[in-house]
Amino acid sequence: MSSPIRQAGEENRGFHEIFMDRLKKHIDEYHVPYVPELLRHFSDASSTPRKLRLYQFWEGNNVFFFRGHMICGPDPRGFLLTAFSIVLSAWIFYTYSTDSQMVSFAAVFLAACVLGSLTMVGARDPGILPRNKNTGRLEEETASKRVIDVNGVEIKQKYCNICMISRPPRSCHCTICNNCVEKFDHHCPWIGQCIGLRNYRYYIMFVFFALMFFTYILIFSWRKAESLLSENEYRFFPTLADAPETMAVLLFSSVSAFFLGGFAIFHSYLLTRNQTSRENYKQRYRNCLNSHDKGFLMNIKEALFQKLPPSGVNFREEVRAETQS
Repeated sequence: MSSPIRQAGEENRGFHEIFMDRLKKHIDEYHVPYVPELLRHFSDASSTPRKLRLYQFWEGNNVFFFRGHMICGPDPRGFLLTAFSIVLSAWIFYTYSTDSQMVSFAAVFLAACVLGSLTMVGARDPGILPRNKNTGRLEEETASKRVIDVNGVEIKQKYCNICMISRPPRSCHCTICNNCVEKFDHHCPWIGQCIGLRNYRYYIMFVFFALMFFTYILIFSWRKAESLLSENEYRFFPTLADAPETMAVLLFSSVSAFFLGGFAIFHSYLLTRNQTSRENYKQRYRNCLNSHDKGFLMNIKEALFQKLPPSGVNFREEVRAETQS
């Protein structure tokens, strides 16, 4: 039987230390192999380096989900607002604007395509270039003198003072995401993500699927509204009072289809010319030859069908770091 002094001392030591000491004592008595090493691993966990992921230390402003598998821009509210507007439009159309099951199912299918392409463009790496922390002033000076030959045209390579890298041609540092993005097109506030080399084709898919979706519900909502207007002798306010949901989705789909049509035409032009929105805005090729233009069909193939390069940054790469006790 243990003394009161020993019991009081054990209570002050804590349950974990008492348990580990007694377990070690029994292991030493019965000579259990390999277990002492396992116990030292658990008992000394405070000084053992644990594995962390690169996305936990990334210096950009991105927001990561699902342990680094999903990467979004710094403000996902645009992405959520766009997704909510699509879901709400599809629900109102399905519930109030049509009586045909086939028409409703087609609208739901188009909405699913829009949401899928929206997720692909807004939740993946747009082409972020890896940072370099091992360069200094000398690297900056030498990088400013580098010239790259692109299809017979010499292009001066630029140096990023934030990422400390020599950027490839057509890349740019996004001040919102705080990353250098390869073949940077623009930062889309409605998606909350940069549009670059690795998600531009999904952006094109999103624009055209959204245009198809809102044009589709616009046509059938107009047919519903026209029948309601004829029943009310083409009086607007009685029709609005009878079917406010149909009139609301008709108005919203009209505005959305108008702007999406403009985006679709503009990016179709850029795609066939192999230009980015930033290059077009800066009028980069106004007085010089576009060295990236490979012809109508080859430009479409490169933008939509060519195999995408792997991500330049492995955000789930393991990083060793000492944990603090």
